[in-house]
Amino acid sequence: ELNRMTQFKEKSRKHANNLNMGLMNYPVLMASDILLYQTDLVPVGKDQIQHLELARDLAERFNNRYSPTFVVPEGLVYKSGSSIKSLQDPTAKMSKSDPNENAIITLFDTPDEIRRKFKRAVTDSETCVRFDADAKPAISNLLTIYSLTSGESIADAEKRFEGVGYGVFKEAVADAVIAVIEPIQQEQKRLIADKAYLESVLKQGAE
Repeated sequence: ELNRMTQFKEKSRKHANNLNMGLMNYPVLMASDILLYQTDLVPVGKDQIQHLELARDLAERFNNRYSPTFVVPEGLVYKSGSSIKSLQDPTAKMSKSDPNENAIITLFDTPDEIRRKFKRAVTDSETCVRFDADAKPAISNLLTIYSLTSGESIADAEKRFEGVGYGVFKEAVADAVIAVIEPIQQEQKRLIADKAYLESVLKQGAE
C-alpha cells in the first residue's frame, strides 16, 4: 500500500538515487500522529488526502479486528489555500524540498529574506492584480497567500490593488506574511531560551 502512495511514487522518480524507508514510512508516522490523539478533524492539503485515507483505513481495520479503539478521522480541506504554489513556478506546489530557496517561504526566514523572495516571485506580462488560476496562476497564488495572511477576501484584495503595480502588491503580500510569521518566531526564540521549561517538557514526554 505504501508503495502505491502518489507522493512516494513521484518523489521516487525525482530522487531515484535517494530511495529510503523514511520516505516510504512517512504516511505511517502521519497516521500514528493522528490516531494517537483520537483526532476528529485533520486540516490537510490536497496532496495529503491519500495519506489521511490510509490513517482512516488503519483505524477502521483495527476497530473491526480488535475493538472500537480509534476515532476514524475526517479530513478538513479548505476551499482557499489548500495548495500554495511555488513562488518561482506557479504550476508546482510550494515544497520545502525545492532546491530553489527563492521558491519557498519558511517559518524561519527573516523579514528581509521574505521581502526579497516575494520581490523575486514570478508574475506575468500584465499589470492587473486579478484572480484567475488558469490565465494568471502566479498572481492568483500571491492573492491567495495575501488573503490567507491578511484576512482580507480575494475580492476585496482585487479592489484594493486595482491599478497598482505588481511591485507594490508584492510588498503588501510580504508585509502580510511577515505579520503572521514574526510572532511565531518570537515565541520560538522565547521557548528555546527557557532551558528549564524545555527540560520539563522532555521529562514529561519521557514519562
